[in-house]
Amino acid sequence: MAADQLSLGLALPTSWAREDFLEVPGNAAALAAVDRDGQPALVLYGPAGCGKTHLAQIWAARTGARIIAPPELTAAAVDVLAQQPLALDDADRHADGRGADPVALFHLINLMRERGHALLLTGSAPPALWPYTLPDLMSRLKAMPAERISEPDDALLSAVLVKLFADRQLQVGEEVVKYLAARIERSCHAARLMVAALDAASLAENRAVTVALARRLLEQQPD
Repeated sequence: MAADQLSLGLALPTSWAREDFLEVPGNAAALAAVDRDGQPALVLYGPAGCGKTHLAQIWAARTGARIIAPPELTAAAVDVLAQQPLALDDADRHADGRGADPVALFHLINLMRERGHALLLTGSAPPALWPYTLPDLMSRLKAMPAERISEPDDALLSAVLVKLFADRQLQVGEEVVKYLAARIERSCHAARLMVAALDAASLAENRAVTVALARRLLEQQPD
């Protein structure tokens, strides 16, 4: 790939393995909950890119669960879906026409509990703020244990970047880390993408990772 074609928009392989999840203070409680045995129900919530989907994948691998998107949860599908452990990613998506059927979600929660199957829901906000108006559903959601995943602050984001660079055996100066921490999206996901893109560019051009290289890739990032 030509150097001038490298950008944060390029497709990068994603590993959902447990060992590839970057544990930081902001997600430690959620990770512990995912690793905990005998947890019949759990909600993970936090901003986009904070690691909810990765944690859901880790939980699914451990429990043998199926992961579904909101449109897959319909009244006709509830009984079949409730035959095994299940994770519903973006469970709070409802108002945009691509969300879960609230009645179906209510019945799913009840069936999973009756059948003794574990259920994981992810969302961007605490369950009490999810955009459902069915009172019985909201009561069920509020009763589920919930763990928040927070965005990293400046110091934590810098530490995440340092670890990601070290994992790839990239020698990077402190000025590069400071430059990136002040400019990339505040999420571990964005940090992973940026470090992967810098690694690819460094290899393609046979050059060190510098502020200049980081600046160029950031400028190529789609608006």
